[in-house]
Amino acid sequence: MTVLDVMEKRYSVRGYLDKEIEEEKLNKILKAAQVAPTGVNAQAFKIYVIDTKKHEEKLKQIGKWEWFTEAPYIIAVVSKPKDAWTRWDGKNIADIDATIVMDHIILEATELGLGTCYIAAFNKEPLAELLQLSEDYEPVLLTPLGYPNAEPRGTDRKSIDELVEFI
Repeated sequence: MTVLDVMEKRYSVRGYLDKEIEEEKLNKILKAAQVAPTGVNAQAFKIYVIDTKKHEEKLKQIGKWEWFTEAPYIIAVVSKPKDAWTRWDGKNIADIDATIVMDHIILEATELGLGTCYIAAFNKEPLAELLQLSEDYEPVLLTPLGYPNAEPRGTDRKSIDELVEFI
């Protein structure tokens, strides 16, 4: 399978089987995150692998969807803005780096037959409490991680002509 094949296969999974993830697969996903490119290779992020069964009640405060806690894990990517690269105009890229890390996680999970769903709409305070984050860290993205139990929903894509300008 090519990288483009994986990208085309990926969809936002909103239903998961009650099935454990093999340690080898989880390790490959975490390796994909480790090798993700970040500004000046600062790696100003942290990844949390949250056991949904162990933390189900707290997770229900973080995300209100029924499918959110069906997967065996929730992966959280948090940034550390003070350690991230800042462009000369003052733009800190901590969120961009964290998003690249999550993209690596999600694409590797897809290649391994696992489902994910990008989640930026979550309740930050209970998540920060669960992860015991200091003020230095900012939660950026979450994804459930598990075997899919839901079919893709139809999504329309704009044409390349609508998205790309050649100048």
